[in-house]
Amino acid sequence: MSTETVLGLLVSVIEFATLLYLAALGETIAEKSGVLNLGVEGMMAFGGMAAFWAGVETGNPWLALVVGAGSAMAFSMIHGVVAVVLGADQVVSGLALTILGLGLAAFLGESLIVEAPRARFDTLDLGPLADIPWIGETLFSMSAVSWLALFAGVVTWFVFTRTHAGLKLRAVGENAAAADAVGTSVTRVRLMAVGIGGAFAGASGAYLTLALAPGWTEGTTAGRGWIAVALVIFGAWQPGRVLLGSVLFGGLIALEPRLQTFGVEISPILVSMLPYLLTILAMVLLSIRSRNRPSAAPAAIGRPFRREER
Repeated sequence: MSTETVLGLLVSVIEFATLLYLAALGETIAEKSGVLNLGVEGMMAFGGMAAFWAGVETGNPWLALVVGAGSAMAFSMIHGVVAVVLGADQVVSGLALTILGLGLAAFLGESLIVEAPRARFDTLDLGPLADIPWIGETLFSMSAVSWLALFAGVVTWFVFTRTHAGLKLRAVGENAAAADAVGTSVTRVRLMAVGIGGAFAGASGAYLTLALAPGWTEGTTAGRGWIAVALVIFGAWQPGRVLLGSVLFGGLIALEPRLQTFGVEISPILVSMLPYLLTILAMVLLSIRSRNRPSAAPAAIGRPFRREER
């Protein structure tokens, strides 16, 4: 196995981990407020399509990233209004958001399929640091979006654990009635969390269409949004653990097309199923492990809040 092959695998792991982490981090924020949003796949697709369109029109990847994140944030408000304001079932609303997002992205992005990418994120040049063997060729050669994802994770952890805003968010997710009793607007906090989660999912989709696989085609998200949702549970709703899970599952996705290169004879169909099978297996093992332990999930997750029910 050549050094170039291993380095290529490590770079690919970082790229896929970035994709998963951005989406999973956004879902972590939403779920910490007590809102389950299963629309991550749809928001990623919608944000990726919008970002690629903006990239074609402007040629500026950063502007395209903002457009992708902003579009997905606005799109996520459908779930916010239906599930948070109107108190509808969050599972049904989230699934509907995924179906709507995939369909709308395919419809609006039909003309973009033949467009060549005009904006894309390249690796960030950190000068001499990038020349360090192994470390420089992987960690210090990441794209700016990968560094942005790490920074977002640190900021999210800090907000969760060290700020009054984070305390409000966690209080709403644990006991909405108690948070409301001390003057916290449950609806406002949850809508903001859903919007931020949508923006992160849109940024993930933008990274996909502007860096990881520049271009737009229907089905380009390929189920990665569902892995991101599972990663929140896998990471016990903690940004650091979610990052570790993103690296692990990013490695599985990166390894998929390289197994035969490494001399492993296995069916391509089975290989393509591997990340999703392991996602299911991880969820089963976590469920068994936590059977006799207190759940790390926010206590109010999935429960609509109505003041008259206090």
